Amino acid sequence: MIDTASHLMRQGESPSVSEVAEVAGVSRSTAYRYFPTEAEMVQAVVGETLGPILAWQSDLDAPGDRVASLIQESFPRLSKNAATFRAALRLSLENQSGSGLDENKSFARGHRIDLLKRALAPLADRCSEDELTRLSQALSMIFGIEGLIVLKDIWGLDGKAAEDVALWAANALVDAAIADAKKGKKEL
Repeated sequence: MIDTASHLMRQGESPSVSEVAEVAGVSRSTAYRYFPTEAEMVQAVVGETLGPILAWQSDLDAPGDRVASLIQESFPRLSKNAATFRAALRLSLENQSGSGLDENKSFARGHRIDLLKRALAPLADRCSEDELTRLSQALSMIFGIEGLIVLKDIWGLDGKAAEDVALWAANALVDAAIADAKKGKKEL
């Protein structure tokens, strides 16, 4: 079911659980036993798709290099699976308006925060916790499907050009945060 849903989403479709069951050759009752809602199905597909990104690790020392490594590892996968992540974004937005997920379910989020914290770990001795949080928040605007959507849909960039812009912006943000941290320590 996950493979079938993922394949259909990569082709730009937003299939229902019933449609995925039909294409996968699984009974509807079995499909709904595993995925009672479209949101739960999409969440499972996203989890499968994010696997390699969530496993990202770096031995690099320089924070800018670590953030660049994370973006270079993530952007091709985000671009290849953009339809899946768009579906997840749509469901997340619908959930915010109260029309998406069941009230007892939540659409898992927060992977981006954990990944950015890992990437910025070498800055812990140079920046305050507030400075690291602000940098992570700023990087969150360019690291993820939302930034990719802006760069591709609004600016018309292909995946590699979008990645290059994200790398440039991330480098500028990391450099600015390091400069701010140095400036703040001099003022003390």
